[in-house]
Amino acid sequence: MAKFTLLGLAAGASAAVLSIPALPIPTGAPKLELNIFNTHEIHTLSLTDITEMISNQTDGPGPDADFSPFAAAATCSNVRTRTEWHDSSDTTKQNFVNGVKCLLGKPSKGNYPGSKNRYEDFVQVHQTVTDNVHNNRKFIVWHRAFLWSFEQVLRDECGFTDSLPWFDETKFAGRFSQSSIFSDKWLGAINLGGNCVTNGQFANLALNVGPSTAQFNQYHCLARSGSATDTANTNANIVNGCRALKDYQDFAKCAEQGAHAYGHNGIGGVMRDVYASPGDPVFWLHHGMVDRHFRIWQNDDSSRTGYIDGVGPNNQALTLDTQISLNGLKPNMKIRDVMNTLSSPLCYKYNY
Repeated sequence: MAKFTLLGLAAGASAAVLSIPALPIPTGAPKLELNIFNTHEIHTLSLTDITEMISNQTDGPGPDADFSPFAAAATCSNVRTRTEWHDSSDTTKQNFVNGVKCLLGKPSKGNYPGSKNRYEDFVQVHQTVTDNVHNNRKFIVWHRAFLWSFEQVLRDECGFTDSLPWFDETKFAGRFSQSSIFSDKWLGAINLGGNCVTNGQFANLALNVGPSTAQFNQYHCLARSGSATDTANTNANIVNGCRALKDYQDFAKCAEQGAHAYGHNGIGGVMRDVYASPGDPVFWLHHGMVDRHFRIWQNDDSSRTGYIDGVGPNNQALTLDTQISLNGLKPNMKIRDVMNTLSSPLCYKYNY
């Protein structure tokens, strides 16, 4: 099979032959009107809102928290490191891009209505579960499992040997277009006003899942909008404000409605469509940032890997045994399985 070769390395460095097969991506879909992607209300918290949450918080978990008698300790023999995009080598960046292309070039597993390839199986699962894992406190643990399952499928089915990179949006708040992510070399432009992405390695990418729920699926291109007003709110003050919250359910709400929400809105287009937002490959870098903030919050107090509180879908209290359904992408998990990234099955950390 053909292989990608990474070019443009520093003088004297040998080109790195990447392990992921070169598969073509589907292209040629039409543009949709920008407002079609506004499919789901994305609640946001301002810095004032977060400051008020901090002032009103109690000291630690509430009485309904479910604690594990065995707060998970590190049990992985080899912990992988997810490196921030701008600190990653070009080889790691290209391997991520090639991994996405690999899945785009593989057939769907067939149990995901609307999906036309293996990559869209993930988009379809997110579309299916959106109403159950957004606007409640299950959001952050479910997305941790979802991100991990994507990384594992890249490994199992595409020979991916790196760890997923992540995007430190605090360093580019209000100026995402200046990140190399949104360049001709990598994922293409952001400030497009709803037009199709026509540059970068996913130029003219065609998508079949979304916008909105499955009944509204339309064949469409990867589109972005670009709003510096929104991305300005991925700044360190917002992130650190959420980090100052002491209870999981408060932090989880803040994490979802803070930088996460503003990042989706600010990139816009496909990313603004909550249901099918994984159609844009930048979704994984964005959610790596969200998950990294969760991990750093847990690092501030080791007990935070051993309890859960708040309510999930249908106003049901979350417990450590609450199921996380991945709809066959990987076996279903329980919340307790994802609370400590340093323990099996997750086995990863962030580079800072």
